[in-house]
Parts: sequence; structure tokens; C-alpha cells
Amino acid sequence: MLISPAYAQAAGGAAPASGALGGILGLAPLFLIFIVFYFLMIRPQQARVRKLQNAVAAAKKGDSVVTAGGLVGKITRVEDAFVEVEIAPNTRVRVVKATLAEITPLGSKPAND
Repeated sequence: MLISPAYAQAAGGAAPASGALGGILGLAPLFLIFIVFYFLMIRPQQARVRKLQNAVAAAKKGDSVVTAGGLVGKITRVEDAFVEVEIAPNTRVRVVKATLAEITPLGSKPAND
């Protein structure tokens, strides 16, 4: 044969960590990463979702809204699960409340005015 088979050699140096302490120390970086992700990503996202849910529940006639689909308009009627949004003069659409992405309360002015 042209190629001889290669065999794995046993490493004679360090012995692997054994016992419960070795297992805990092996998992410590994973726990640390999870804790960092929780405080940097999960908690802030939960706070944003809670704030949006409260704003959607408090939506009232006259508020400016942006839907998840990108429609921008003013609320003309509020129902339990739907809102009616005027997107142009005399053009109204019914939108599911859960699809509202942003709500600007009545009376607030745009940033460029």
C-alpha cells in the first residue's frame, strides 16, 4: 500500500478533570453567558414589549399610530380587538390592535415642527 494507516496515540501527560467540581467548572462559562444575555438582551426586550402592550391597551381616538405593516394614520374608532385607522382623508381601514407597532398620543407634535 502507498498510504499506511495512522493510529491515535494516547496522551501520557495531563489527566482529565474528574468529579463534580470538574463538571461544574466546565459549565460555568455557559451559565455566565446566559446571565449576560439575560441582562443585556432578554430583560430590555421584555420591558419594551410590556410598554407597547400598555400603550395598545390605552389607545384612544385621535392617537397617531404606525402598524407593523407600515401604515401610518390616526385612530378614528376603538373596539375590543380592532381599531379603525384613517390613513388618508375619507380612507379608513380596520386594523387588529395587536399589529400596532407604535402609538403617539393625541396632542404631541412632530419633531420637525
